[in-house]
Amino acid sequence: EVQKHSVHTLVFRSLKRTHDMFVSDNAKPIPLDEERQVLQLMAVKLRTEYGSVLHMPTLKENLREKGGPNTGDPYGHKQYSGNQGQELDYMITGTHPYPPGPGVALTADTKVQRMPSESAAQSLAVALPASQSRMDANRTAAGVGDIYRHAGISERSQPPGMSAAMVEAGGNKNTALMAKKAPTMPKPQWHPPWKLYRVISGHLGWVRCIAVEPGNQWFVTGSADRTIKIWDLASGKLKLSLTGHISTVRGVIVSARSPYLFSCGEDKQVKCWDLEYNKVIRHYHGHLSAVYGLDLHPTIDVLVTCSRDSTARIWDVRTKASVHTLSGHTNAVATVKCQAAEPQIITGSHDTTIRLWDLVAGKTRVTLTNHKKSVRAVVLHPRHYTFASGSPDNIKQWKFPDGNFIQNLSGHNAIINTLAVNSDGVLVSGADNGTMHLWDWRTGYNFQRVHAAVQPGSLDSESGIFACVFDQSESRLLTAEADKTIKVYKEDDTATEETHPVSWKPEIIKRKRF
Repeated sequence: EVQKHSVHTLVFRSLKRTHDMFVSDNAKPIPLDEERQVLQLMAVKLRTEYGSVLHMPTLKENLREKGGPNTGDPYGHKQYSGNQGQELDYMITGTHPYPPGPGVALTADTKVQRMPSESAAQSLAVALPASQSRMDANRTAAGVGDIYRHAGISERSQPPGMSAAMVEAGGNKNTALMAKKAPTMPKPQWHPPWKLYRVISGHLGWVRCIAVEPGNQWFVTGSADRTIKIWDLASGKLKLSLTGHISTVRGVIVSARSPYLFSCGEDKQVKCWDLEYNKVIRHYHGHLSAVYGLDLHPTIDVLVTCSRDSTARIWDVRTKASVHTLSGHTNAVATVKCQAAEPQIITGSHDTTIRLWDLVAGKTRVTLTNHKKSVRAVVLHPRHYTFASGSPDNIKQWKFPDGNFIQNLSGHNAIINTLAVNSDGVLVSGADNGTMHLWDWRTGYNFQRVHAAVQPGSLDSESGIFACVFDQSESRLLTAEADKTIKVYKEDDTATEETHPVSWKPEIIKRKRF
């Protein structure tokens, strides 16, 4: 009868057997083939130290008189020739000692410093191809005087495959081997600094979202106090409050095609408000969790929303039907943008990826995985076919339609909640710690940093920018903040390039892909 043992016992028995089998060989050195090791070491040294010149001709001057190809090569190394099968019987000795081949020590013959002889110059002229040597009698080959003049520049002559012009210049290959100058950042365009000129109060909670209507007469904000407020843009006075959401309002947008306002919130609701009656006329049901953002398609009646349920949904504005559910993200989708050109939908997610979507098929075209942390903000440039994404690691710029990487904008070391850009190329990034950085879009130069004081009565910890947007004239910048206020910035009209110079240095660009 076979005795049954536990797995633990069997494993240890197997280990013991294995140990007993190999214990006699334990710590024994592996026998080395000394000759093979020497050859391997020499081959490695040849490749690492002389790899760049192995293709060059290595036969000495007056080779036939000295007797045989291996003269002066005690190791019998293979001669590395640039033109296999052609007889290369020249090497012009320069003004410095030069070994006859890679890895070969100097001999009594090569230790002598001497200028090239006339016979060496003649052999070089004969070895040149006919097509080059007969092109022009005046520049057939370098004369003895030329070789003397350029002797210190390059000791070896070029193989026959090289151009006559190179030989004329003394065979100088230094220009080709020179390191290219590293690219430097171009001088950024000068932008006037932006200054705070108005603080608007009225909300009773964090102001989470903001949008300016197409006519540039008023703007709308959504807040953690569950209300939507409409403000006069010129005076900053409250015009209207809309109630209906039962949790924080996370997104608002005004339609340019109809008198509708769309809003979404953490109550999973997406609402359409008729601004002629100031009432909700449509609900869009389908999201399973908080709805974090929304955007309207510029040319068709389509609404796109993104949610904490890891999806984005495309809605028909009129019929309220869910046209597509864009699945693929593995964490909350924080931001969504639409454009008329392909790809028509762009989403950024807490799973650190950005996805470019095919609107018709409802599928991902491209997934960008370069960010290391959550992507909470995406902005499209109004004129260029490019966009930017914001994450705590850095801001990245991309090129449509395939999401080709352009550059990193590093320096805003905070959780970036929002991005905005205008036609002049001013990019604004707003962060969770209340700081706002302004960048030159083209060069990525950070020309201004702003940290506005919090509203009196608020805690310092309530310093955060949740959303920012330029008005339609792009002369005003509005920010929605954690101290329950809306701050309005404008360009400093008195500033000039002399009073506020660009403190820019043409530093070397360090473009990291990741």
